[in-house]
Amino acid sequence: MERAEEIAMFRTALRIADLHPDPITLPDDHQVIVGSMRFHYLDWGGIGTPILFLHGGGLTAHTWDCVAVMLRDRFRCVALDQRGHGDSEWSPTIDYRIAAHVGDIEGFIDSMRLERPILVGQSMGGLNSIAYATRHSDAMRAMVIVDVAPEISTSGAERIRDFAGTPELDSPDAFLDRATRFNPLRDPAVLRRSLHYNLRETPAGKWVFKHDQRRRSDDAMRAFTEDRTRLADHVSKISCATLVVRGALSDVLTDDSAEMFARSLPNGRLARVEKSGHNVQGDNPRAFLDAMLSFFRDAGIN
Repeated sequence: MERAEEIAMFRTALRIADLHPDPITLPDDHQVIVGSMRFHYLDWGGIGTPILFLHGGGLTAHTWDCVAVMLRDRFRCVALDQRGHGDSEWSPTIDYRIAAHVGDIEGFIDSMRLERPILVGQSMGGLNSIAYATRHSDAMRAMVIVDVAPEISTSGAERIRDFAGTPELDSPDAFLDRATRFNPLRDPAVLRRSLHYNLRETPAGKWVFKHDQRRRSDDAMRAFTEDRTRLADHVSKISCATLVVRGALSDVLTDDSAEMFARSLPNGRLARVEKSGHNVQGDNPRAFLDAMLSFFRDAGIN
């Protein structure tokens, strides 16, 4: 796709979200080696406190585009394709446990020299952020956790797992049809743009999601669930200011679980974003930005 067409698609997504950055720009694509793996990330530039955005399972760094473009004039915004996702390398040992992700984040932050970063993570990225903060919250400015907690709804997570496990289909339009039925909150034009960054064509001419489906095996998911539930024993170590964001229509994080998680944090608060499901940053980016900026102001972050 030509750059001009990418910008046109982005302009449409921003208009639908009622967001009006000036100028409308796309991030720079970069690669970096962390440990023995290659990672792709989006660098929006900007100055000020660095924000590292971490996407959910089955998504890519581009899920944060509408948010990052609105923050780049005040913050240094970087979004990472985590292992096995987007244009980053797949784990050769099929290691997708939270500890492996945390090691990647540690190496990436060191490599990028992100001093006292804010971590913003959704779903899988949120759990990885929580785990990172249990070790490093004293070196973090703040954290935003989007629609996830150590305790989540199994049925909602299974629904997402089923969608993310979509087998190969004949065309991007076939994926768009399936995605529209999966998330009717989202405008099809926005979903089409998201799929542009999250699909690849196979040598046989079929289309598949870019993420490594091996990470969704029963054994891998069982191990990931064990890691998630163990996090509850360590959240009291997180000292940095933390905002827990729940999508009001989410079937993954309940109000009770979100409130309990926010209360368990030494410096936590809760925000509920209307007209959004699990992918808050995509369903209602404007309200999500409002919640984040209010949190930043209260925390004294410029």
